[in-house]
Amino acid sequence: MSHNVWYNEQMASLKELKTQFLEYIEIEKGRAVKTVENYDHYLTVFLEQTKITDPKNITDEKVRDFRIWLNRQSTGNNRATGDTIKKKTQNYYLIALRSFLKFLTKRNIASLPADHIELAKIGERQIDVISQEELKRLLSAPDGEKNPERRARDKAIMEMLFSTGLRVSELCSLTNDLDLRLDEFSIRGKGGKVRVVFLSDEAKKAVQAYLSIRKDMSDSLFVQIPEVGPMGKQKSKDVGPLTRRSIERIVKRYATIAGISKKVTPHVIRHVFATDLLSNGADIRSVQAMLGHANIGTTQIYTHVTDKHLRDIHKKFHNSKN
Repeated sequence: MSHNVWYNEQMASLKELKTQFLEYIEIEKGRAVKTVENYDHYLTVFLEQTKITDPKNITDEKVRDFRIWLNRQSTGNNRATGDTIKKKTQNYYLIALRSFLKFLTKRNIASLPADHIELAKIGERQIDVISQEELKRLLSAPDGEKNPERRARDKAIMEMLFSTGLRVSELCSLTNDLDLRLDEFSIRGKGGKVRVVFLSDEAKKAVQAYLSIRKDMSDSLFVQIPEVGPMGKQKSKDVGPLTRRSIERIVKRYATIAGISKKVTPHVIRHVFATDLLSNGADIRSVQAMLGHANIGTTQIYTHVTDKHLRDIHKKFHNSKN
């Protein structure tokens, strides 16, 4: 099928081409809906700020002017301090634009070559971790809950996060048909890629205890706690799954209860999962596979905080007495 039969691209406005691009990455590339929404936002800001309506008018100069404007923007949280948008966030706009330009080239639409877009250099990513003692307190924090279902659910959430290293979105996608006789299960992660994750004995026991106490009819593994009427009877068996925000609030609450002053999120527990494996001798390729990282460079950010060999060398040779 020729491009002209599909749609008349050369006559399409840049706004229409943006819509076609978003449909393309969602349907043909299989990108997550959230990714599509983010790309829509980044490209909309670019088009509104530059006021470009024709693909031919996307030039090096226009992109440079946009980058200067973007670099000088402050977010709502940063206005008081004068801090501008982080370089990493600025790069999200450029990545979306670069992907859009590749789409235009593929459709034989004249515009700026995608390789003209260079990302801003950013410093090495800092990893937020908590100590083993803090982790222990965090995992046991739900034990103080009075509501038995909430206690069982939240205990299972915490143990699952640490045992599997799941992303919070992956945790939310789990259903209650997990085969707990096995020590592993498959999960579909970023980009639709499937990987195997593993359950510790603690996580299996916690999930079993939670499922045994549930009375709702939901297929989701982690759900809202149903409301109870004045006579102690559950009002409805139709409850919704926990959202990403709900899980984040649960983790934050237990971090406070555990007396942890650092910011603790589900992703911090994922960091702890990775650093725990590496510091105990796991090889980086295996950790990459368990985390579901497409690029090993993403996994390597953990190595500088877990290099046991360097720690042993320092202990052996630093300030040694002859």
